[in-house]
Amino acid sequence: MRYLFFTNTPAHVHLYKYAVRELQAMGHDVLVLGRDYGCTKDLLEYYDLPHEIYGSCGTTKYSLFRSLPFHYVNIFRAVRRFKPDLIFGMGGYAAHAGAVSRTPVVLLLDSEPTSLDHVVSRPFAKAILTPHTFGKDLADNHYQFRGFKETAYLHPDVYEPSVDIRAELGLGPDEKFVVVRFNAFGSHHDVGHGGFTPERRRELISMLGARATVFVLDESEERRDGDLDTRPFDFHPALVHDVLAEASLLVADTQTMVTEAALLGTPAIRSNSFVGDDDMGNFVELERQGLISNLKSFDDVMARAEELLADDGAKARWADKRDALLADKVNLTDVIVQVALNYGSVETVDSLTRHTVPA
Repeated sequence: MRYLFFTNTPAHVHLYKYAVRELQAMGHDVLVLGRDYGCTKDLLEYYDLPHEIYGSCGTTKYSLFRSLPFHYVNIFRAVRRFKPDLIFGMGGYAAHAGAVSRTPVVLLLDSEPTSLDHVVSRPFAKAILTPHTFGKDLADNHYQFRGFKETAYLHPDVYEPSVDIRAELGLGPDEKFVVVRFNAFGSHHDVGHGGFTPERRRELISMLGARATVFVLDESEERRDGDLDTRPFDFHPALVHDVLAEASLLVADTQTMVTEAALLGTPAIRSNSFVGDDDMGNFVELERQGLISNLKSFDDVMARAEELLADDGAKARWADKRDALLADKVNLTDVIVQVALNYGSVETVDSLTRHTVPA
């Protein structure tokens, strides 16, 4: 069989990397189509995945929209050359590649607010897979798995630290450190949304820096925290989960990294305009489990961060809560591989997903 995977962001590389390796080990032909966005290309090379880059994109909304025609031309050419039997992806690129080439498509979605993606992609999908926390019913071919998309690479069955990250970062054995992650809000689903202002970024980092070592991961093309005392982001992006697992705290106005921190047992604070009554189901569930804090008020963010950094027992309690959360969650890589091998059977796809969610 011939399988094609789309990795438009760094998170997509992590989502599919183990499935790609397993399918290759079984003797199948696999191609990953990647977008040169953030560290996506670096990760594809680091994990030595068979890939082609279909185009690049900056961190502004206009950069993506200007690039779309060029991207689609390259994607359609690559699909015609590779002739896949099945396509995996998370939105329009994968769905439209399947439609043009008449190839079945499996979409893996986890964001309820990205309605535009759902509208342009679901008519072309053979199957749609979402976490059990997903709050929408998208179609008759919508299947749920008990877990999060991040359980494809952070489930205990597949994740273990790859290096001594404290030695890599030059940190002492008991030195507290915080990861601060800022979003560029440059994707189409970020239209109308935002996070920390530059002034609040500086205030946040200044407060955290007085209590711990701070690493700032800024998705935007230009650092906006001024000359504040922070450690440079000088480790390979493939090590970010090892960094998160060891951190005392994550504070972020972005999305995916908050779920990753929770699944690694690290306290996390999330603050952006998505937080509220219509928030994504996975963040509602993770907060209910006591693993993350979804906060709109900046004053609440500051107070919660100070509280967590002063709590020397937080990491141990979070590890216990993480273990309890993951006790009944699937290794999503196993689900992806089995769907790939059995995609022609609706009954098999159903048994791989719905049976993991209580009736």
